[in-house]
Amino acid sequence: MKNLFLSLLASSLLYSCSKNIPTISYEEITFDVPFEMEAIKVPNFSAFESLSILDFGAEAGNQQKNTEAIAKAISQANKNGGGRVIIPSGEWLTGPIHFKSNVELHLSEGSVLLFSDKPEDYLPAVHTSWEGMECYNYSPLIYAYESQNIAITGTGELKAKMDVWEKWFARPAPHMNSLKHLYTMASTGVPVEERQMVNDSSHLRPHFIQFNRCENVLMEGVTVTNSPFWTIHPYLSKDVVIRNINVYAHGHNNDGVDPEMSQNVLIENCIFDQGDDAVSIKSGRNQDAWRLNTPSKNIVLRNLTVKNGHELVALGSELSGGIENVFVDNCEVLEGAKLSHLLFIKTNERRGGYVKNIFINNVKSGKIDKGVLGIETDVLYQWRDLVPTYERRLTPISNIFLTNIKSADVKFVSRILGQEELPVENISLKNVSVDTFGDKKHIHENVINFTEE
Repeated sequence: MKNLFLSLLASSLLYSCSKNIPTISYEEITFDVPFEMEAIKVPNFSAFESLSILDFGAEAGNQQKNTEAIAKAISQANKNGGGRVIIPSGEWLTGPIHFKSNVELHLSEGSVLLFSDKPEDYLPAVHTSWEGMECYNYSPLIYAYESQNIAITGTGELKAKMDVWEKWFARPAPHMNSLKHLYTMASTGVPVEERQMVNDSSHLRPHFIQFNRCENVLMEGVTVTNSPFWTIHPYLSKDVVIRNINVYAHGHNNDGVDPEMSQNVLIENCIFDQGDDAVSIKSGRNQDAWRLNTPSKNIVLRNLTVKNGHELVALGSELSGGIENVFVDNCEVLEGAKLSHLLFIKTNERRGGYVKNIFINNVKSGKIDKGVLGIETDVLYQWRDLVPTYERRLTPISNIFLTNIKSADVKFVSRILGQEELPVENISLKNVSVDTFGDKKHIHENVINFTEE
């Protein structure tokens, strides 16, 4: 009997090993940039089974069934070792989507995932962040936490209903008091698990898409419309590719993409029509970022088109973990865009961190409301009088290179406001031309080694 059992076990193992179970393959993307950067690896799911949400109970117009169907399909794909979850043509009202590893969410042509704007749908609270401070808050509409090998692809649309979130754009006293409370907890070392920010009045809007502590992430082809808060947020993630997407989000804090404390990131061939910055690179705020100690590093932006936005590229003001090795190439800001700068670096005496090795090449722009380059070291907005400085740390800023830039009318070409005790260093403008500028071409305070060719 024992021998029979061993024989059956051996046969079973042999059968399992002989089955053609697919494994994740990767596309490797290499770079020719002026700093050392590893190839980025993104997952390819072409060998895996496709799972339609229709087979898991999805029903047009039924939010509960659609939310459950997507969750079941994602779980099954993950259980299978990998898979493609297919959103068919049509509009599918849903609640939050939570990823698991080895899953591609594919939006078929003509498909729309329409996300509820009922805050209660995004509970229980999850481990996330708000303007650089970690907390437990409403789930992002699409949320991936500690996941590997994930993708959002296709030609469909991700769209947020906005009726409630638009009301939350306002910042009344209860909201600001909640922000003060979160700031105080983050500044004094209160554990993240105790920073519970969901209540009747905080109104901390969720991100649309957050990849939180993820690796090997691909987002390709889709259109993203509207957003409660930051639109696409790679956070503490590595090997992230965002390409060939269209983003339209006009509202408060509606940046397009916010890589934060993330490394090996490529954003290319995208169109941004924003209520805030097109791309805003961040690395956490104050004590939280010093604790996490993870710079944003090795980030490539290329072939981007901006229809509207505050900045083409912003760095900060949440940059306490440091930002280095950013390469921007072949981007265009269309005529009529309401842009403040092409590159804006902003920090203050609370941030610490650093900024270095930033390269902006081959950019053309229509009229800019302010200037080509802005660097300010005392940007605190409403926080200046709202909360105290718990620890003062200045931000070293150095090695900023702008080459082959063409703009229409500007107020200035560069405005650099460094600090007397820590001047901004090594700024190079080469072949930067504008049609007209205001009273002064360059407005500088506390800058060492500024060159212009």
